Amino acid sequence: MKEITTLEVQQRLEAGETLNLIDVREVAEVKVGHIPGIVNIPLGLMEFRMHELDKNKPYIMICRSSGRSGQATAFLEEQGYDVTNMVGGMLNWEGDVQ
Repeated sequence: MKEITTLEVQQRLEAGETLNLIDVREVAEVKVGHIPGIVNIPLGLMEFRMHELDKNKPYIMICRSSGRSGQATAFLEEQGYDVTNMVGGMLNWEGDVQ
């Protein structure tokens, strides 16, 4: 499983890179604070909404601590998607939040 640190994600965003960020937390958790530009697909809905993702694009999976995003990364990887787990999740995130 590919992994990326919160700092690497923050640096890439601050450098102006466009990243495909998928936050797999529940809607209520995302409302409390999330990285600007994320798409919210709760983990429990991933298998029903994965058709919204493009297998030709890389995605970075996000959750609170990287447990659920790890599950989503493993699942989507099995389905042929290019996915990377953001290690440490929002607990380690020091960048901007909405």
